[in-house]
Amino acid sequence: MNPPLGRRPFLAAAGTATAAALTMTTSAMSHAAPLGPAAARPAAAPRVRPFPLTAVTLLDGPFRDNQRRNTAYLRFVDIDRLLHTFRRNVGLPSGAQPCGGWEAPTVELRGHSTGHLLSGLALTCAATGDTALRDKSRELVAALAECQAASPAAGFGKGYLSAFPENFFDRLEAGTGVWAPYYTLHKIMAGLVDQYRLTGDQQALDVVLRKGAWVDERTAKLSYEQMQRVLETEFGGMNDVLADLHALTGEARWLEVAERFTHARVFDPLARNEDALAGLHANTQIPKMVGAVRLWEEGLADRYRTVGENFWKIVTDHHTYVIGGNSNGEAFHEPDVIAGQLSNGTCENCNSYNMLKLTRLLHFHAPDRTDLLDHYERTLFNQMLGEQDPSSEHGFNIYYTGLAPGSFKQQPSFMGSDPDAYSTDYDNFSCDHGTGMETQAKFADTIYTHDERRLLVNLFIPSEVHWREKGITWRQSTRLPDQSSTVLTVTAGRAEHELRVRIPSWAQNVRVRLNGRTLPARPQADGRLVLDRAWRTGDRVEITLPMRTRVEATPDDPDVKAVLHGPVVLAGAYGDRANPWMARLDTSTVRQTSADPLRFTARADDETVTLLPVARVHHQHYDVYWLTGEPPMPPPEFAAWHRFDETTGTAAADATGNGRTATLAGRAAWTQGRLGGAVALDGTDSHVALAEDLLAGASSYSVATWVRLDGQPAYWTRVFDFGTGVTANMFLTPRSDSGTLRYAITAGGGGAEQRIDADPLPTDRWVHVAVAYGSGTAVLYVDGREAGRNVRVTVEPRYFGNHIRAAYIGRSQYDDPYLKAAVDDFRVYGRTLTAAEVAELAQA
Repeated sequence: MNPPLGRRPFLAAAGTATAAALTMTTSAMSHAAPLGPAAARPAAAPRVRPFPLTAVTLLDGPFRDNQRRNTAYLRFVDIDRLLHTFRRNVGLPSGAQPCGGWEAPTVELRGHSTGHLLSGLALTCAATGDTALRDKSRELVAALAECQAASPAAGFGKGYLSAFPENFFDRLEAGTGVWAPYYTLHKIMAGLVDQYRLTGDQQALDVVLRKGAWVDERTAKLSYEQMQRVLETEFGGMNDVLADLHALTGEARWLEVAERFTHARVFDPLARNEDALAGLHANTQIPKMVGAVRLWEEGLADRYRTVGENFWKIVTDHHTYVIGGNSNGEAFHEPDVIAGQLSNGTCENCNSYNMLKLTRLLHFHAPDRTDLLDHYERTLFNQMLGEQDPSSEHGFNIYYTGLAPGSFKQQPSFMGSDPDAYSTDYDNFSCDHGTGMETQAKFADTIYTHDERRLLVNLFIPSEVHWREKGITWRQSTRLPDQSSTVLTVTAGRAEHELRVRIPSWAQNVRVRLNGRTLPARPQADGRLVLDRAWRTGDRVEITLPMRTRVEATPDDPDVKAVLHGPVVLAGAYGDRANPWMARLDTSTVRQTSADPLRFTARADDETVTLLPVARVHHQHYDVYWLTGEPPMPPPEFAAWHRFDETTGTAAADATGNGRTATLAGRAAWTQGRLGGAVALDGTDSHVALAEDLLAGASSYSVATWVRLDGQPAYWTRVFDFGTGVTANMFLTPRSDSGTLRYAITAGGGGAEQRIDADPLPTDRWVHVAVAYGSGTAVLYVDGREAGRNVRVTVEPRYFGNHIRAAYIGRSQYDDPYLKAAVDDFRVYGRTLTAAEVAELAQA
C-alpha cells in the first residue's frame, strides 16, 4: 500500500502539487503582502523572560543523562567531515571522509546538520561552560567563514555559504524541483546566530550578516508572485532568523527581507482562524509560525501574532497525539482524527522540537496560560526525553515516535537503517539527528522564567537557577514521575520576591510546606501557587503533587484510549513481540506495582502487560493506544448485497434484508451493469458509502463484486476499502505502486500490511473479483479463479475496533485518487466463501 509520506517522498510530491496555489493572482493575494518596515511598531516586550542557560544547571536525573550523552557526541564528532561538502563546493581542498544520510555529497539537503551542530555546540557551551566545545565552535565558524570568502571565486554570489551550489536557487525560482535549499540555509544561519548570542563569537555574526545580505539580494529580484512560488518549497524558519538579525542589529532592512517569507497560502487561513492544515507537510509549517511570532515581537503587525497563536491552538487541540507530538507520515491530516491516523511514523521529533519553541515564545507573553506549559511538559517528558537511546554513548536519536500497535523506536526505512537502529555517528544524518543535538542541549531553557520580582517555576526537573539580579540561588530537587513531589531550596543569597510554582492540570490535592510548616495550597486563577516573602539561605518549600492514573480517549473513537499517570503516558512493553493489532485493554485492571521506578501492569487481550513511561521504552515493541469496551458481535453470514438496480435517488438497497443500505456519494450515477443495473464512478469524487459496522467483529469474511475499469486506473484507487482510517483497514486496489492488483489488510498502519499481489485486472470489460478469508488464509480471486493467496494473515476486521465507520466502494481511507469504473453486484459475507462458491458467482 502507499506508505505514509516521509520527508523524501512528501517533498517530491509537494514539488508537483498545489498548482492552483501557484497560479494565484496578485489581487487574490495582495491583502497578505508584506507591510514593510514602515508599519513596524515598538518591539513587543515579553511579560516574563527566560534565564540565560548559563544561569540554569541541570542536576542528576534523566534530563542531565541525555545532556551528557549528547555532549559526548558533540565532543566526538569530526567537524572536518561535516565541512567536507562545504569546502569542495567552493574549490577548497578536503581529504575528510564524506558523511552519509542527508549529508552525503549527492544529497540536496547536505549542509543542514552543520547548522544544527553550530546550535548544539553553542547551547552546550552555555549550559555546561565546556571550553573545549567553545574552541571547537570557533574552529567551525572560522572554517565556514573561509568557505564564504571563497564563494565568489567559485562563481557564487558574495556572501553565499552552503554545501551545495548556488544554482539550486535557480532551480527553486524556476520551479523545476529542488530539495529545500532555504531550509538548509536557515539551519546554518540559525546556528551562526546561536554562536554569536551564546558564545560571543563576533565572526559568527559577521558571517551570518553577509549571508543575510545574499538572501536579501537574491529575493529582492523576485516579484511577490514569484516569491510565493518559492515559498511552496520548505524554507524552515527563514523569517525567524531574519527577525533575529533585526534584533541583533536594529536594521529595519532585515524585517523587510523577513516578510518576503510570509507564505500567504498558509498564513491567510490561519489569520482567519481556519484549519486548512490537512495535507500539509507538518514541519514545513511549524518553523514559519515561530517566525511569525518573532516578527510580531520585533514590531510588525498583530496579524503575525494571531497567525502563530491560532496555529498553536489548532494543532494542539485538533492534531496532537497523547504524547504531545503531531503528524502521521510527516503530514497533518483531517482535524480530530487520532485513532484513525496511527502508524510507526507518527510524531516526527522535529515537529515537537519546533512546537516547543513556539510554545515557549507564547509563554513569554502569556505566562498566565496554563495550557501552554501543560503541553510543553507533556511533549518534553514523553516524546523529547524518550527520543534518545539511553544505551548509546553518543546519545543517538530516533526520527519518529511511532504510536501504532507494536511500534518500535528507530530511524525510518528511507534513512537506510537496519531494524533497532537509532541515528549513528556519521552514516544516517537526518533532520531529527540535527534537532536532537539541540533538544538534548537545552532542556534547562524553560524550567524557570522571571520578571522583575517573580520567579516562575514551570517544570519539575532537577536543576539549580541563579537569579543574578536578585543575588539568590534556588535548587529544585525532584524525581518526578517516580516521586510525586518537588522541593525548592534557597542555597545561597537572600531576596524579596514572589515564588510562583505551576500547579499542573494532572495534580490533585496539592500540599505545601514552608520550612516544615504546612500552608494552605490555594493556587491562583493562573494555576500557580504563590509565595511572596523575603527569602534567605536555607528556606525550603516542599510541594506534594499527587498523581492520578487516568485514561484519555481519542476524539474520533471514544473506545480507543491511552493510559496516563500524572504527566507521563504509559506504554505497554512487549519486548521482541509486535502486536499486529490494537490490544483490548481492561482499564479496571490497571495497577501500580512500583512507584520508584514507576511501573504498572494491566490485562490486555487476556494477558498481563507491563506498563512503563513511554520515554523509557527502548529497543522493544510497545503499545500506547488501547482498544477498550465490549467487542462487537460478528456479522451475519450474508451481511449485505447491493445489486445497484435502482435508477433514481442515492440509496442502494440491501437485498439480504438486513437493512444495510448503501449511499451513492459525489457524482456517482446509475448505469447499465453486468447483471441489470450498476453504479458508475467517474474518478473525481464519486463513490459508494457502505453501511457502518458492516464487517465489525468479523473473524471470517468474503467480499465479491463485478467491476469494469474505464482504462488504466490511477495508482492506489480502490475497488473497496473498509476501515477506521489509515490505522486499520482492508482494501482492494487495482493498481498498487508495483502495478499489481493488491489486497491488503492492516490494524497497525501502512507499514504493517499483510498482502496478496496479483496480475493487473483487464480494463474496459466486466471482471469478477473476490476476496475470501478464514482461519489465517486469505485468497484473491479474479473471474472465479484463484489469483493469489496469503496463508499467514493474522489481522481480522474484529481487530479494527468496536466500530468500522468508514467503508467505501471506489474511495480510499487515504487521500488517494477515486476509482473510475462501473461496479455491480457487490456482496459482503460474514463467512469464508469456498472456491466453488466464488466460481459460481463469477459465472452468473
